[in-house]
Amino acid sequence: MKAPWRALPAVMLVFLALPVSAAGEAPLALIPMPAEVLRQPGSFTLRDGASLGVESDDPEALAIAHYLAGLVQRTRGLHLRPVTSGQAAVSFRLAPQDPDLAGDEAYRLEVDDHGIRIEARAPAGLFYGAVTLWQLLTPDASTPAAAIVPALVIRDRPRFPWRGLMLDSARHFQSVADIERLLDWMALHKLNVLQWHLTDDQGWRLEIRGYPRLTYVGDCRRAVGPDAAITGSADKPYCGFYTQAEAREVVRYAAERYITVVPEIEMPGHAQAAIAAYPEFGVTGTRPPVSTDWGIHPYLYNVDAKTLKFLETVLDQVMALFPSRYIDVGGDEAVKDQWKASTVVQTRMKALGIADEDNLQAWMVKQMEAYLRARGRRLLGWDEILQGGLPPQATVMSWHGAAQLRDAIAGGHDVVLAYSPTLYLDNLQSDAHDEPPGRPPVVSLKDIYRFEPLPEGADAAARAHVLGVQASLWTEYMPTFLRDQHAVFPRLAALAEVAWSPLPARDWEGFLARLPAQLARYRRLGIQYADSAFEPRFTLAPAEAGKIEVSLSTQAGVLHYSTDDREPTSASPLYTGPMSLTPPARVIAASFAADGSRFAERTETVDRAALDARNSDQLDTCSGKLVLRIEDDRPLAGQRPVYRVDIMDMCWRWKAASLGGLRHIAVTVGDLPWNYQLAHDVTGVVVRPVTGGFPSLDVHLDGCDGAPVAHWSLRQAAASPLQTTLRAELPPESGRHDLCFTVSGDPKQQFWAIDTVQLTP
Repeated sequence: MKAPWRALPAVMLVFLALPVSAAGEAPLALIPMPAEVLRQPGSFTLRDGASLGVESDDPEALAIAHYLAGLVQRTRGLHLRPVTSGQAAVSFRLAPQDPDLAGDEAYRLEVDDHGIRIEARAPAGLFYGAVTLWQLLTPDASTPAAAIVPALVIRDRPRFPWRGLMLDSARHFQSVADIERLLDWMALHKLNVLQWHLTDDQGWRLEIRGYPRLTYVGDCRRAVGPDAAITGSADKPYCGFYTQAEAREVVRYAAERYITVVPEIEMPGHAQAAIAAYPEFGVTGTRPPVSTDWGIHPYLYNVDAKTLKFLETVLDQVMALFPSRYIDVGGDEAVKDQWKASTVVQTRMKALGIADEDNLQAWMVKQMEAYLRARGRRLLGWDEILQGGLPPQATVMSWHGAAQLRDAIAGGHDVVLAYSPTLYLDNLQSDAHDEPPGRPPVVSLKDIYRFEPLPEGADAAARAHVLGVQASLWTEYMPTFLRDQHAVFPRLAALAEVAWSPLPARDWEGFLARLPAQLARYRRLGIQYADSAFEPRFTLAPAEAGKIEVSLSTQAGVLHYSTDDREPTSASPLYTGPMSLTPPARVIAASFAADGSRFAERTETVDRAALDARNSDQLDTCSGKLVLRIEDDRPLAGQRPVYRVDIMDMCWRWKAASLGGLRHIAVTVGDLPWNYQLAHDVTGVVVRPVTGGFPSLDVHLDGCDGAPVAHWSLRQAAASPLQTTLRAELPPESGRHDLCFTVSGDPKQQFWAIDTVQLTP
């Protein structure tokens, strides 16, 4: 742990960014909010051609000045000149003995009528001061010829030493160029750890010399689902790995931005890709394919001497590539079935005097921990490594929740909080139908912002074990870097404030007030961020006299709307409650920040067809066993439908459908590959009996055991290359009724999804 920041004079005030301050000052659009800000009278104008003076012979200080100059030129249009002598508009100074600067990441930034000064004990602090200055120079979307910076004093330091993002490159591969872009953006949020998930069942992504099949066999899998769109054909495998030179480049690039890359090499589970390359290191001795499935797989490493030697060789090369103090060995989701079934493993357990398979995993983790510790490194793993005991020097990535966190702290372990689902970025940002694929439940921008890392009621000794927080970008449903960006931003801004800012400085409304400037910065940087938190949502319901009631909602911001095809502005009607419209109508709604900045806009057609339709996100699943939003694997090129499905139960409900006067139903369906590993949960998959020799889609009234009202064989739909719309006539009904849609057969054999349901007269 870094040394605590010493107490500062009480006259220093925490400034919370609000639309207008008490003194009428414009808000400081800073994210994350600094620890302490004192506003003062006056300002300084930074003009094109101004100099950045470096009062140090440390080459890192000069590199930071060049970094800031390049960043400001790209995003603000000002050309600044780094210099090492003479007077300068902005000065950088290292002050290692300054008692106010406790911690290598702390800095002081001062602005008065004469210039701007950034001081820090170490280069990392200068870097974070430069990031804050960049934000002061980009306070809004406009870019005038000169930047006017308000006079102030900022004394800043991070709340936590570990401020991380985990990037899963095993499930889907990112180029080095894209990873470097992500590192750039992390640095601008003052994050300092990239945990790099390099191996899993679906791919081994790091070159290991002496074991070429790891990246000749283990890096390629059959293209299933949307992967075929990336490779260009279902017959062309999905491949990719990083050479050792590329890994060194990522480490170097990250270090220049004061980010540590922590590699993750999974063991004993999540090992199918490695065992596909070298089956002799597995338990069964047979060669599985590199997995095309998502979920929990059965393949484990063996626990014999040759397998441990292989893993130690891998770790040797990993340590040579990654200077990080921490080396992550995973340790999560290791299903012990293969160990239990192996006479060789059971004999080994008996020889070691180990009682059960959980303790066998603990023994294996301890071997790796001792190996790493002898070489000056610390083992890191997901909180399953607590099972069976763990040396106190090991560090725990806590993802299950408070109970595992308490166990880790009680065992004397340092902990990084990476809670699921709150800090898992593969979780959806909204339940809107235009969200990309992902995993429910919704983890909103506000959910992440309100996350508090320190356990409630913990004493000082327990709090000292919490190193910080980390968000995890699992990429099963993110085949492209564009999808990665949508999942990460702007939720990373919320995480940054949780990780950096002191608790009193965190304020949701203040954060929203500062966010428009941050989104403008994203646009200048080319970040394709999600607007899910601000997206206007529409709900339609029947009203009297043939009208339709329209309700609007949004997660954040205020809503203005128009019904005359004009683009809404902050002067348009403010949404205050449901409105009744005569169909057909068209509503355009937009969300706005408190200062009038536009967040997001959506349009809804209001007519009877929209009222009497449901998409898959508007249907309820029947049992909610394992609900996902999955992308169709067709068409190969172009936009593919996304379905909300329960992969264990092909059953949907339309609750309280208004059937009066509606006599026809059209259901659009698609079939998908069922590529999931459920371990022991596979027994919960619902299989319905098939009649007529082929799966069918059936609709029942008032419950799944109610009266049948429609039936279709799916034989012809199965032969279609794309979606199929099935049509039927309904018996006459009045009032509201639940509709239940079921597909017969085994989803593991043929998996069907509903896209839309349309009722018509």
